[in-house]
Order: sequence, then C-alpha cells, then structure tokens
Amino acid sequence: MAVSTVDHAETPEALVEDRLAQLIEAHEPATSDEQAFLAAQYDLGLAWVNFPPGLGGLGLSPRYQSTVNQRLAEVGAPNNFARNGIGVGMAAPVIEAFGTDAHKQRYLRPLFACEEIWCQLFSEPGAGSDVATLATRALRDGDEWVVNGQKVWTTLAHMARWGLLLARTDPNVPKHSGLTYFIVDMHSPGVDVRPLRQLTGEAEFNEVYFTDARIPDTQRLGAVGDGWRVAIATLMNERTTLGTEAARGSGGPIGEAIKLWRESGSTDPVARDRLAQLWVESEVVRLTATRAQQMRAIGTPGPEGSTSKLAATELAQRIQEFSLSILGAKGMLYSSYEMVRPDRIYGTPGGDAPRAFLRSVANTIEGGTSEIMRNILAERVLGLPGEPRTDKLVPWTEIPR
Repeated sequence: MAVSTVDHAETPEALVEDRLAQLIEAHEPATSDEQAFLAAQYDLGLAWVNFPPGLGGLGLSPRYQSTVNQRLAEVGAPNNFARNGIGVGMAAPVIEAFGTDAHKQRYLRPLFACEEIWCQLFSEPGAGSDVATLATRALRDGDEWVVNGQKVWTTLAHMARWGLLLARTDPNVPKHSGLTYFIVDMHSPGVDVRPLRQLTGEAEFNEVYFTDARIPDTQRLGAVGDGWRVAIATLMNERTTLGTEAARGSGGPIGEAIKLWRESGSTDPVARDRLAQLWVESEVVRLTATRAQQMRAIGTPGPEGSTSKLAATELAQRIQEFSLSILGAKGMLYSSYEMVRPDRIYGTPGGDAPRAFLRSVANTIEGGTSEIMRNILAERVLGLPGEPRTDKLVPWTEIPR
C-alpha cells in the first residue's frame, strides 16, 4: 500500500498522529523490512520531527519526537540506534546544523535508514579527554585535503561508510583554533581500520590509520579552523543521545533487570527494595534525558546532555551489578570470549547479563568520562571557576606531547 502524504491535521499533535497512522498502516512494524520501514519513517517526517520538511522532519518542536519514539516502540518498530547510533544521534544533527544543502540531501536519508553506517574519528592515543590536543594533520592540496594520523576507540569503524573526522589544519595557533571538521569516506585509499579487542571479547572498537588519505574540500563541515565548534556540537549531541539511550525506561537496562528478577522467582525483600530504588532512579534519569533532548532542538545543544549522560551511564553500571547479583553463581559464567566484530553498538543484544555487565564498564568513559562531565557541569551549569589551563592560548606546536 502506498503511503499517503496528504495531511488533514491542524495541530502539531494531530499531524504527528496522522503521520504515525500512515506509517504503521503501510508498513507492518513486526514484518516489514527494517530499511524500508526506516526509509518510510524518514519520508513521513518522523525521523527527527524538528528537522525541516523534506529532510526527515516536520519543522516541529523536538518534544514531539518522544511521542513518535514511544509509539513506535510500543508496536515493535525497528530501532536504528544500535545499528547506526553515531549516524542517527551525532552525524545527523551536525549535518543539519552545519552542512550544505547538498550534504543534507545526500546523507540524511541513507543514514537514518541504516543504508550507510557512520563512525566518529576524534580520540587519539595522545588525545583522549583533551581531544583538542589531537595531532592528525590535514594539509590543503588544491581542492583536496591530505590526511595523515591515527585515531582510536572508533566504534563500528569496520562497518562504517562515512566518518566524522576532526583534524589539525593549522599547528601554529592555539589548539582549539587550528582544527577543521570533515566527512571522510571510510572506503577511501589510505584509510586502514584495525580491530581493538575489548573486555567482552568482541571488537566493537577500532583504531584507524590515515596515510595520505584524500578528502575533497566539499566534504568539509563548517569553516576552515572552526572545527572545534562543530566538534562541541557533535559531543553534546552524543552525550544527550547516550543519556537517552541508557535510560530507555522499561526497554533499557532496568527492563532487563526486572525481567531477570521475575524469572528468578526471588522473594528477598532487600533485593526487591533495591530493584524498586533502581527503577525510581531510572525514571528520574529518563525524564531528565527527555528534557535534555527536547532542549537540544536544532543546532548546538546545551550542557543538559552532560547531566543525563553522567547520571544514566553510572546508573546503568549499578543496574548491571544488580542483575549479576540476581543470577548468583550463574553470573560468573560467560557465553564466549570468541573475538567477533559486532555490527551494532554495544555488541550482543540484551539478554546476556554477564556480557552487558562487562560492556557497561565503558559507559562512563565513552562520550566523555564522568570526570569530564563533572567539570562541564561545574563550570557551565553551576558557574564554578574553571580548572587552570595553561596551554589554552599557547600555539599547538609549543605544547609538550
């Protein structure tokens, strides 16, 4: 059945409900092809409702996205976050805010439909929490940039067609000023992706080497030297997204814990109270994350995402610890340490509590450590004095590495 794009709605709420009805009627969520369903969702403006019409949105307030997500979750619709979380949660908002019309038309639809997977190329062996000290160089050569350097902890780089790359284009200015932001074709000559095996046994992360890799200048996001501003927008979107995904109410870690509790048949009142407390905390974090996502709107979000990211990821670790305690001695058993390269974020889907427990260790590191989140909250939310930064105005070439 063809999807009708004729709307008879007069209010935003009615418009969203009308589009949802069209989507679900034309594409049975439980049986439809995943990419076809997501493409139809994009075409109906239900990908990011705050984006402009024709670019996966309806030009509405982002608060209506919660309605869309909740309804689609209830009917079992495909969720593209695990397959392409960096694309959906980070690349898309940045492309919409900083990209050209050509960028938006080219990348947004296949990104949302998971036809093309994305990765993020920020961290380096010598530039982790202080990513502005990165050393990967991009030198201008006519209408192209020649890139050399190394990136690390690049999630799903082995699956990615496109990457968000932050590189140094001017080493003679302070570290934040000499950066430029690019979209890089991960299949280009000179791009080498190597697996990094992690605690779970999987290799969800990768290291990426650039050796004279060429990027057309048309693939640049933002002005030359303005990469830090685009990077901050990316990171804030990442933190908001991670906070939201880690606190998905009954569908997230707390949902798995409740399921394990019910299956265990336990009547321990102490454990029951502990589970109830974790559920309350999950609801608080979920609502906080929802507010942060609503305030993100179009462009650079505020520091609210750091709040939800910090709270959600630390809570997720406590929930996973509780889940293992429910299993007792069975929690010491592990399914397999075979090295595999997952096709989704967080590797193996839910249901494997020991693996989820080990994977949760990374939650408070990826997307900015808890320590960095606390610094952001202290300085940008509470207005406390910033930490001394003696290298902030020094040319990058003069900073010890």
